[in-house]
Amino acid sequence: MHDLTGFQRDLLYVIAGLENPHGLAIKEELESYYETEVHHGRLYPNLDTLVEKGLVEKGQIDERTNSYTLSRRGRRELDARREWENQYVDL
Repeated sequence: MHDLTGFQRDLLYVIAGLENPHGLAIKEELESYYETEVHHGRLYPNLDTLVEKGLVEKGQIDERTNSYTLSRRGRRELDARREWENQYVDL
C-alpha cells in the first residue's frame, strides 16, 4: 500500500464499498467524493495498475463493461491500512 498514490488507495476503498463495482460506478462515486470530473484517462490506467499489482481482479460483465473486485491480497492490504490509520485517528 505504501507505494500507491492517494487516488489508487481511494479506488480500493470505492471498489470495496460498492456492491457491483464496474468502471462507470467507480467513476461516479469518485466524482461525487472529489466534486469534480474524473477523466477516463486517469481512471482506467490506475485501475490497470491495481490489477497488475494483484490488488484488484478484473472481470467482464459484457463486451463493453468490466467489473473490478478486491483480490484477497487487496483486502488484506486494505485491512492493514485501516489498522495503521486507526493507530493515529481516534474517532
